[in-house]
Amino acid sequence: MTVDAPLFRKVLVANRGEIAVRIFRTLRELGIGTVAVYSEADRSALHVRRADEAYLIGPGPANQSYLVWERVIEAALRSGAQAIHPGYGFLAENARFAQAVEDAGLTWIGPPASAIDAMGSKTAARDLMKKAGVPIVPGTTDALQSAEEVAQLGDQYGWPIAIKAAAGGGGKGIKVVRSAAEAESAYASAKREGLAYFGDDTIYVEKYIENPRHVEVQVLADNHGNVIHLGERDCSIQRRHQKLIEESPSPAVGPELREHIGKIATDAARAVGYRSAGTIEGLLSHEGEYYFLEMNTRIQVEHTVTEMVTGLDLIREQVLIAAGQPMSVTQADVQVRGHSFECRINAENPSNGFLPSPGLITHYKEPTGIGVRVDSGVEAGSEIAPLYDPMIAKLIVHDTNRETARRRMLRALDEFEVGGVKSLLGFHRALLRHQAFIDGGTCHGIVESELLAQQAEALSVEEFPAAAAAGGGGAAGLRERSVSVELNGRRFDVKVQEPIADFVALGHRRRERELSGGGRGGATEAVTSPMQGTMLAVKVAEGDAVTTGQVLCIIEAMKMENEVTAHRDGIVQNISCKAGEPVKTGQVVCLVVSAEDAAAADDDIA
Repeated sequence: MTVDAPLFRKVLVANRGEIAVRIFRTLRELGIGTVAVYSEADRSALHVRRADEAYLIGPGPANQSYLVWERVIEAALRSGAQAIHPGYGFLAENARFAQAVEDAGLTWIGPPASAIDAMGSKTAARDLMKKAGVPIVPGTTDALQSAEEVAQLGDQYGWPIAIKAAAGGGGKGIKVVRSAAEAESAYASAKREGLAYFGDDTIYVEKYIENPRHVEVQVLADNHGNVIHLGERDCSIQRRHQKLIEESPSPAVGPELREHIGKIATDAARAVGYRSAGTIEGLLSHEGEYYFLEMNTRIQVEHTVTEMVTGLDLIREQVLIAAGQPMSVTQADVQVRGHSFECRINAENPSNGFLPSPGLITHYKEPTGIGVRVDSGVEAGSEIAPLYDPMIAKLIVHDTNRETARRRMLRALDEFEVGGVKSLLGFHRALLRHQAFIDGGTCHGIVESELLAQQAEALSVEEFPAAAAAGGGGAAGLRERSVSVELNGRRFDVKVQEPIADFVALGHRRRERELSGGGRGGATEAVTSPMQGTMLAVKVAEGDAVTTGQVLCIIEAMKMENEVTAHRDGIVQNISCKAGEPVKTGQVVCLVVSAEDAAAADDDIA
């Protein structure tokens, strides 16, 4: 079947980083012009220079730029773009934005606003899926009203339970509660994250299934009644509900189960009148029961592994579908060949609780070779800003089976070089060598273990010679860079050359500052911020007695809440900041002094 529907002349990508670069590549292959948007913090970002044209949409904070959909639409109209692709994150699952794009006379490269809206509320989605005969995790669909209700539901369903933000996604707004004693703090934290990340503090409860496999199914649906699935992805390797490694196919799913969960996924998509690419996320229990968890109404970060095993370009399918054409394949055409892994290379420090590691990338070299793919939005000289997600790149490999793909990934990880910031390269090297991973286990408890963190630190390589840090090319001793120039809000590039020594020294100076502020400030009493971010909550007051491990404050950085705990028993003194204020790496947030010293100080004052 063929349908005469012209493709677009120009498409704006309402995103940044690696996903924007990845979408631009497919658009170019389709002969479509590319338009980027950027914040003031992203003036020199790679995605801006990879587009045919780019438009400034506001200051660095996302809520003043990438999340301001009126400015995004204005940029699209100004550029003459005919369509907008949202990527993932930011506005990708905002039904109001999707409708506004259509109302402006532009095409939305994604699902209908009605489908986004229906699946955007996790409680409404659970109701809808239950009516459609899709199995769901036992739990409530009504909004929680109090911490006391959490305790009651825990007794009803059996501990542990999970509190979730109704508008949540991406692992945000989820709190596992193992006893009634944890109910109050978990309730408050889930509501706070729901409001901060999604503008909605509605939360609900599900039975927490211990150590399940996180198995999701990729679906495609077009305007011609075709709904298919492209097999499953296993995303069980997670830390704090954040995916770290994904693979396809799942080592726990055989042909019969694949057909079963594939039907669940396509039934779910049909139930909401879906169109475009989407993902049905589910939990697979040890007993082989599969439960609907949520639907992501967008392209997924880990869509790459599905592309590798099916040979399909999912972005191309999205564009074709949005242009009114049928998808290029039928269910009978879909074949899963070989095995694929994706490792998320984030700027995080696994030896320090996976805390974000923003800073300047002084050296960057991607692996190559057969079956190796890197999706990245950075290069040497790029800044990993604390304003955004800490992803550096996605490393993807493909081979004939799981074991050969694992070995290929290890080879690629050994070739990957990132300097200037801490990264997860060493962590991935350590985990892929672990017997539990080799056996295809969920690695629950191993990811967070101190032993794996130590192995990751030993396998991390971050020092590179000055010549290599130049990034290659250009005259000896010089590095050529592209500098942005703005004229009437539109971005243009000019090329300049700068001495390599200055470039490398900048990275070293940044690292020296970070190291000098990364400990306890040289004083046993001082409690310092382990990262740059925003003080979300201060949990203690001046003069409070605290014990080792007690939470003192919560700092938000790179979309994550990080608890700062007491390193000793003692008395809290000299609290230096309050909720809502910015904090820097190494900043002393308070002192915890011994009871004897506190008493002596009081005597001196008296």
